[in-house]
Amino acid sequence: MKYRYLFALICCYPLYGQAAIYKTVDADGHVTYSSSPIKDGKIILLEPLSTMVPVKSPRQAAPKDFPKVDKATQKKRDDTRRTILEDELRTEMELVEQAKADLETGKTKPEVFQRNGKTFRNVAKFNTKIETLTEQIELHQDNVDALKLELSKLK
Repeated sequence: MKYRYLFALICCYPLYGQAAIYKTVDADGHVTYSSSPIKDGKIILLEPLSTMVPVKSPRQAAPKDFPKVDKATQKKRDDTRRTILEDELRTEMELVEQAKADLETGKTKPEVFQRNGKTFRNVAKFNTKIETLTEQIELHQDNVDALKLELSKLK
């Protein structure tokens, strides 16, 4: 029996979730809104917001005078694009290999400086150089990956 009352109370709970809005205008004409009752305030009843999804308009056909490209011209453009992308890919792959070779060379040549006739290693400069060379490899590898992705999208 008690559960029925609890169920009814829970069902009515959303009705209590809507807060009333009160509006008052003072002698100077200043308007004040509040969610709690105000002296000489009037309650404002707001309409619920629309929850309908807007209707999508049907896709319109292109106008008759819209420029069109014939299939042969488009195929020629696609082939040119593929050639350009393949050339860029080949260049970027060569740059990756060159950057890897530069990194290996950089690792074998430590940065040094001399003080009072003695030679010391400059570890900070060496680490900066290695980090820069590693970033170059990553940059060119990212370019290779992007070019391969573009080539895979071509028909």
